[in-house]
Amino acid sequence: MSGASGFVLGIDMGTSGARAVAMTAAGEVVASGSAKLAAYSDNHRDPVGWWKAVRAALAETLAEIEVAHARAICIDGTSGTMLPVAADGAPLATPLMYNDPVPDSAIVERIAAHAPEESAAHGATSGLGKLLTFQPLPGVFRVIHQADWLAGHFTGLYDVSDENNALKTGYDPVARKWPDWLARTGARADLLPDVLPAGSPIATVSPAAAEAFGLPSEVLVVAGTTDGCASFLATGADRPGDAVSALGTTLTVKMLSDKPLFAPQYGLYSHRIGDMWLAGGASNTGGAVLAAHFETGRIAALSESIDPATDTGLDFYPLLKPGERFPVADPAFLPRMEPRPAEDAEFLKAIFEGIAGMEPRPAEDAECLKAIFEGIAGVERLAYERLVSLGSPALRSIRTVGGGAKNATWTAIRKRKLAVPFLPVLSEEAAAGAARLALSGAREAGLL
Repeated sequence: MSGASGFVLGIDMGTSGARAVAMTAAGEVVASGSAKLAAYSDNHRDPVGWWKAVRAALAETLAEIEVAHARAICIDGTSGTMLPVAADGAPLATPLMYNDPVPDSAIVERIAAHAPEESAAHGATSGLGKLLTFQPLPGVFRVIHQADWLAGHFTGLYDVSDENNALKTGYDPVARKWPDWLARTGARADLLPDVLPAGSPIATVSPAAAEAFGLPSEVLVVAGTTDGCASFLATGADRPGDAVSALGTTLTVKMLSDKPLFAPQYGLYSHRIGDMWLAGGASNTGGAVLAAHFETGRIAALSESIDPATDTGLDFYPLLKPGERFPVADPAFLPRMEPRPAEDAEFLKAIFEGIAGMEPRPAEDAECLKAIFEGIAGVERLAYERLVSLGSPALRSIRTVGGGAKNATWTAIRKRKLAVPFLPVLSEEAAAGAARLALSGAREAGLL
């Protein structure tokens, strides 16, 4: 690797551990490392454990490359995970994780009374609610996000955040500032971090960090992002209309837009990334519905017998139980698994009720599986149509991540239903998305 081009480092702190990658200026991942949080702590809320995992993952990565060619570092963390710190970064209380509810429901009600409807600060796991929870503690210097705290270990600064992590704490990404209404909730402005655009330069590494990792003193630390945004960026999506569908237990769709989209009735808000906006929503359909009716091996075998070019004529909306979030916002929305072909009725009834046996019935099984594939693809299409109806650009491409991306038959059905190019995913590693932001910051600073 030439010293002229150099490389950048992306670090992802996830729920179960840390991952680091080294990426060239051309976007190629040339080294990586990982560390399980459980190896360093039996408590996922332990910041010391977070740092030890990050340190181990980064050390493993740096062992594979010429450290002297490092140019920049970026870190992502779980969205909404927050902790109060002293001026030197020392944690003053156990962090509240991304999925931890605010302990005092009165705080959530106070936010609801003052926050604009479209703000991401609403809800039981509100980042702003966590700030209000921690601010009475003695000696608090700032209340910051997980990624902020980890970045502080490289800069010595514990008062800087990014526009993506700050969103759920009440930050206004359109006006690009902490809004005036925060004061009416009782939030202390002096405890809020300074906010920079994701990927913007923060500072060079501190002497202590440079010595600990053998890094050049001019290595730049750039403002990070959330794990979800980093995962999107890792795929290579980078233009308005580029979308990523995650086919996991549930279906999540995200799209880059040239304008912000806010629709609280769908749980939809937008993260700012450069001059673009990342908007998306999550449906309750997805792989969990398939798993409820078919074993993994059975899905693979049946998929071989399905012709993805033809349509069953059925119109399923596959859900495990009533209730949908996006693209329909209705807690009473009913699953639609009718009408069923007459010859399939008894068999389908059996699998819906979880009754074993009645094998083999390959034709009926395949027809049912195909209808579910089509149904989820139909929800996916409706989800992108919903984004367009809310003001997003036209869908121009899709990249797919998650377990469902591996099923070629399902992919072919989705291509037929969605009728846009399906592009290859560069990486599913959130750390690679963080590295892409590090590339942006390094280029802005003239380091690459």
